[in-house]
Amino acid sequence: MASILDHARIQVLEQGVGLDEAGILEVLQLPDDQLEAALQLAHEVRMKWCGPEVEVEGIVSLKTGGCPEDCHFCSQSGLFSSPVRSVWLDIPSLVEAARQTAATGASEFCIVAAVRGPDSKLMQQMRDGVKAIKEAVDINVAASLGMLSQEQVDDLVDMGVHRYNHNLETCKSYFPNVVTTHTWEERWSTLRMVRASGMEVCCGGIIGLGETIEQRAEFAAQLASLDPHEVPMNFLNPRPGTPLGDVPVVEPKDALRAIAAFRLAMPRTILRFAGGREITLGDLGTRDGLLGGINAVIVGNYLTTLGRPATADLELLQELKMPVKALSATL
Repeated sequence: MASILDHARIQVLEQGVGLDEAGILEVLQLPDDQLEAALQLAHEVRMKWCGPEVEVEGIVSLKTGGCPEDCHFCSQSGLFSSPVRSVWLDIPSLVEAARQTAATGASEFCIVAAVRGPDSKLMQQMRDGVKAIKEAVDINVAASLGMLSQEQVDDLVDMGVHRYNHNLETCKSYFPNVVTTHTWEERWSTLRMVRASGMEVCCGGIIGLGETIEQRAEFAAQLASLDPHEVPMNFLNPRPGTPLGDVPVVEPKDALRAIAAFRLAMPRTILRFAGGREITLGDLGTRDGLLGGINAVIVGNYLTTLGRPATADLELLQELKMPVKALSATL
């Protein structure tokens, strides 16, 4: 009987059609001695359907901490005894962060706010901030501001926001174990409005929240049905004071299996290394992921956790002969 990798070579590599949930689960359950072959196939799929370029992005938090939601992995929730308190960033600091991001060669700069959804104050600050950045720096501006109304979606389009990030975080069946203050369906509604608006959709989540392997496959299949332009792959970096603060870190081989499986589920999608890869994979695993289907990275630090220095990632990309995607190619 043909193996799942033989099947994927024909369906995904040759035809460009992603695996279904059952196929994704088979990849996630592959034995260790087939992991290298899975990563190699995922890399071939990425090269054929996305090309060799790697998109580099920096992120900055416009409003950090004090969020009213109870996402169990997040130290920015105002409901937990986490060491992050509410802070707002001023416009000059925002522009400076965009400048520093552009200096790394990044083509994307994402403004993030720890909120359920934006109020009028935040929307005005976004409008002022995006305008100031566009006047000062040649970079695409993305945003991540929680759940949106249709009017807010339209406002972001009018500002010139290029891409909107709103993570589903995990699969529909497991979501109530992770968040209780809003529903998976509410997040899904925002994503459908963003897609209809013409903004690019960035939607991913976190591997290792306590979900089963079957639920991990469910999540990848649900993301594939959304067909996002970009999927950030985070691995849980347990934060002190949160309900998931004691959850064990994902095993490196399981993280690499997830990368391969997500690539084989979404052959044409930008698959981005995001939070937790340093603690989960380290330097060697970061290299393996880039050779196993990943084609984008967030450089520098994350919202509340430290990342690798941008120079370390850029040097690795150069060593692997993976060109950084130029801004001109994304406009």
